[in-house]
Amino acid sequence: MTDKFIFRFVAAVSIFVFVVVLILSMKILPKPAVLPSFMHVLPLLNAYLNGTCSILLVTSLYLITHGNITWHKRVNILAFCLSSLFLVSYILFHWLAPETRYGDLDGNGIVSAMEKAAVGNLRYIYFVILISHIILAAGVLPLILLSFYYGLKMEVIKHKKLVRWTFPIWLYVTVTGVVVYILISPYYHF
Repeated sequence: MTDKFIFRFVAAVSIFVFVVVLILSMKILPKPAVLPSFMHVLPLLNAYLNGTCSILLVTSLYLITHGNITWHKRVNILAFCLSSLFLVSYILFHWLAPETRYGDLDGNGIVSAMEKAAVGNLRYIYFVILISHIILAAGVLPLILLSFYYGLKMEVIKHKKLVRWTFPIWLYVTVTGVVVYILISPYYHF
């Protein structure tokens, strides 16, 4: 495989995932009349997957700084697999679940002035974290895929240059994924 093919593949996968998430966020696809019984578990599962990936990424950094290339690769592959599982679970949840609004205490889909006042400035903090999380999550996928490509080919110089950006962004996305779950979970009503 040539680099040109890989770049095209990475671009195609990244665009496909972005479009799928965008379509699901628009809530235009038909849903089943009754939510599957496992729906309530998906947000917590997603938080655990993100938290585990955070730990694996830090472990991976530790391993490579101590020269353990074999376990560095294994841990990164596991983090990649768990992030892929997260992506599937995330897409499934956002397709099926009703929209959850931060601060919607009564679950009616509207955040009233009284509900906004009840959550106060934490609402703004939540949105700053959420927006930065979403933007960086959308951008990190191609970085992860290319980092893996160079790492598995043992093109260490290219891998290191790319991972300087990939690692902190991926870590930020996984950590803030857990934070977003903690902040929004009181408002799930399904």
